[in-house]
Amino acid sequence: MKEHVTAYVQMGKRSLRFGTLLLSALFVAGNMYAAKPKQAKAPVFTKFVYQGNDQVYNDNPLNEGEFYNPILQGCYPDPAIVKRGEDYFLVASSFSMFPGVPIFHSKDLVNWKQIGHVLDRKSQLKVGRSGIAEGIYAPALAYNPHNETFYMITTQFAEGMGNIVVKTKDPFQGWSDPYQLKFDGIDPSLFFDDDGKAYVVHNDAPAWGTARYQGHRVIKIWEYDVENDQVIEGTDQVIVNGGVNIEEKPIWIEAPHIYKRHGKYYLMCAEGGTGDWHSEVIFVSDSPKGPYVPAPSNPILSQRYLHPDRADKVDWAGHADLVEGPDGKMYGVFLAIRPNEKGRVNTGRETFILPVDWSGKFPVFENGLIPMKPVLKTPEGVVNKTGQEGFFPNGNFTFEENFKAVKLDYRWIGMRGPREDFLTIVKDGAQIKPFSANIKAVAPISSLFHRQQHRTFTATTTVKYKPESSKDLAGLVCYQSEKFNYVFGITKKGDKTIIVLERTAAGKSTIVASAEISYKDAVTLQVDAKGDDYRFNYSVDGVNFENLGGTVSGDILSTDVAGGFTGSLIGLYTTSDNDAVVE
Repeated sequence: MKEHVTAYVQMGKRSLRFGTLLLSALFVAGNMYAAKPKQAKAPVFTKFVYQGNDQVYNDNPLNEGEFYNPILQGCYPDPAIVKRGEDYFLVASSFSMFPGVPIFHSKDLVNWKQIGHVLDRKSQLKVGRSGIAEGIYAPALAYNPHNETFYMITTQFAEGMGNIVVKTKDPFQGWSDPYQLKFDGIDPSLFFDDDGKAYVVHNDAPAWGTARYQGHRVIKIWEYDVENDQVIEGTDQVIVNGGVNIEEKPIWIEAPHIYKRHGKYYLMCAEGGTGDWHSEVIFVSDSPKGPYVPAPSNPILSQRYLHPDRADKVDWAGHADLVEGPDGKMYGVFLAIRPNEKGRVNTGRETFILPVDWSGKFPVFENGLIPMKPVLKTPEGVVNKTGQEGFFPNGNFTFEENFKAVKLDYRWIGMRGPREDFLTIVKDGAQIKPFSANIKAVAPISSLFHRQQHRTFTATTTVKYKPESSKDLAGLVCYQSEKFNYVFGITKKGDKTIIVLERTAAGKSTIVASAEISYKDAVTLQVDAKGDDYRFNYSVDGVNFENLGGTVSGDILSTDVAGGFTGSLIGLYTTSDNDAVVE
């Protein structure tokens, strides 16, 4: 035994230097490992409740045979519509939201169900590095009876995609990968004539060096090769220069659609820009390629001439599309806004509908040139079932989500990337894996978004979460863009768990308020908005709420302040790159 011990000691002496070095290395490595912050477990959002309470709906309860306008509240701009048989399909712009181009189905123009998104795969939608006001602009729908195929054509401002078209035999079953089209400009639309020929019309810049003023645009037409899904080289020509009357310097003639009626070709376009001079105008021709003559009574839709202080104000009306209704009458869908008491546009550009009188040579939107009302008559024989039987709600409604359904509601969207990249439905709710990108990044972010659809609303969620460091954060975000947003979440300051409210305006962030909190398992977070006044509240027991930061302005959530084209989104947000740090 002694010999074994002696040998062991001697061996230890011979390797003392090596052992010392080894222990030192292990000690340093251990310290390096210990210095890394412990990664927080991905938060689980157990419930979300959105409740709208706009006064306009309280003041205008529906009677039998009535429905509310807009038909799609919140950020559903640039609507386009198509009919096949008894089926109507409607799409809207989605910019850098993912999936893109929400698509709705109806049998009667009143009751709508969202059936998915046209662009729901990474191979179709490449917006990973796009600002929120980039991506998908102004989708248009068309149906070609000659090959029984639906087409969606749009402009994708991202990764060199440009103008694209996708197609399907069945909108309920998904759409093809994009065909890139060889022309510049925006707002393309397809027209299929009775003789089987096809055309693309779109907005473009005038020929180089011929622009007469800022906002001078033209409408071009191309012949379209249906077999190869491409415009035919050399067939392009300008069919509208400037607008209805170029001597008056009209701006932003765009969003063209061609319709054929009684052997005549009608070209309808938006004019005036998508702001307070927005309108819809109409032209007629004996040929799809023109020449087009404007109607003598343009515009056929606008709210620009009205008193600025009118009640229940609707404004910016334009960017329309026409379709025959179930009663044989014509209808038009279009975008417009409903500003709050300070003129803010937090709900964004929404989808409206009006009947269209086409008893004369030219169509005119009924009551489209006077102050619009929030209530419309349903087409004859149509029963309003909005908010029931799976139909999209409107008016004042409550949306509750406990994340128990097998399929996630289509109203939930990601930003610049698929929801599935960060979202897992678990036993308790929606587990959101934090990305290293935060809310200010022009990159995919780990936030599940729902549109703000009312001026007055509350959005409440409960989150199970324990942050481990100041880089961890989970909570709610009110998001107009990567440069304009509020972050309201749970993070760490040293060894303390805190709740923080951060405001970012024009890319500059400030901490509005913070507080130390203590809770067992979960925190309930709430944003409560009344017009321009937003309040952020929290509860550690799920019953009693405390306010953080007082009343703050919703100005940064409006396009008139933030710019761009979207409405405000409410996000269930998490990140491992939090920069809402309390000093």
